[in-house]
Amino acid sequence: MSDRPIDALDKAKGKRVYIRLKNGEEITGVLKALDLHLNLWLEDVEITGETKRKSNVLLIRGDNILYASPV
Repeated sequence: MSDRPIDALDKAKGKRVYIRLKNGEEITGVLKALDLHLNLWLEDVEITGETKRKSNVLLIRGDNILYASPV
């Protein structure tokens, strides 16, 4: 049986992930936790949009995500 897409992210816990939001922002950070709604908890975060920002912790609501991938 092949893995589901959410399983690939589950295996990436503790590693860097790349996320693109529907509003065009790009986010990289260390994935700490996720749920079945694809809500993601990230640490050591860089957000690139109109400006570049950094954050220690970020929670992303799953319905705002266009795609997510382990780096």
